[in-house]
Amino acid sequence: MCFSLEASVAGGIVISSIGVASLKKVQTPNQTALASVPLVFGVQQFAEGVVWLAIGGPEYAHLERYGTYTFLFIARVLWPSLMPLAVLLMEESRKRKKILRVMLGMGLSVSLYYSYCIIFMNVSPNIAGHHIQYISDFPESLAVPVFVIYFLAGVPPLFVSSIKRTRLLGGLMFAACLVTGIFYTEYLTSVWCFFAAGVSVVVFWIVSAKRLDIK
Repeated sequence: MCFSLEASVAGGIVISSIGVASLKKVQTPNQTALASVPLVFGVQQFAEGVVWLAIGGPEYAHLERYGTYTFLFIARVLWPSLMPLAVLLMEESRKRKKILRVMLGMGLSVSLYYSYCIIFMNVSPNIAGHHIQYISDFPESLAVPVFVIYFLAGVPPLFVSSIKRTRLLGGLMFAACLVTGIFYTEYLTSVWCFFAAGVSVVVFWIVSAKRLDIK
């Protein structure tokens, strides 16, 4: 969570627990990627907790770099590819798989772009308005188009999927992204993860179903 150290740690514990429970519910190997989503969210929240700790106490300043880059790697490199990959692995329709492969390609392009930015450009976290703002010198001219591709790779696959339960997951992620983009634009990377963490329960609901409903 992005509002405080305590919220990040508490959120990390709860979400990681859901992640472990989700992985235990996996019935076939192709569900593993989706089931791992809550656990990845949990790790991400712990990483931001480290950032809060490092910013708030000089004695922990040496941890800031580790927390920042772990958080950004998950938020900007892993997520754009993980969601379309998870949906693709579970899909059985050949026609839908073709569409999902295109979306996965979009996600991979975003992952590669942010990998380059994170490695070769500067990023520093700053606490403002009870949120963490990640200030970087990433190209501003590419910010909007890259975010659009990020969104198209991460949310639409959940509606393309023939598994009916993913629709709810897609709806929640779309709403979370919309609310975050409107009200917390300056802190998008951090606050989005707070809202998106709520989908962890839905992921558990999807993988715990004895039989996946196919459209």
